[in-house]
Amino acid sequence: MQNDLQTVRIDKWLWAARFFKTRSLATEAVLTGKVSHNGDRVKPAHNVKIGDTLGINNGANEWEVAVQRLAEVRGSAAIAQTLYTETEQSLKKRAVVAEDRKYFHEPTMLIKGRPTKRDRRLIDKNQT
Repeated sequence: MQNDLQTVRIDKWLWAARFFKTRSLATEAVLTGKVSHNGDRVKPAHNVKIGDTLGINNGANEWEVAVQRLAEVRGSAAIAQTLYTETEQSLKKRAVVAEDRKYFHEPTMLIKGRPTKRDRRLIDKNQT
């Protein structure tokens, strides 16, 4: 992590902050509109600076974060958590979603891809 940075590409920052496992996944998320910069859709080469607000959806969770520090390289998880702060609204929303997941189990969440004959029987058994 460098302190002399003024701006960093959004895909590099998302990867360094550990929202995505690889930089190519971060780039793909930005291209498909799953990441917004101050409420606007941007390209992967767009620069972020301290104080910007990002909306991030990685498929499993949604965050709204404010950029606190900049980094171009991926470091430890402890360092990555210092790069941003999550907004209060985002924290509340994620808590509600986590509670819903806890009390309502979606039967198809455990199945990857097309269900097999056995998976279909289990789904039908759980629905009755």
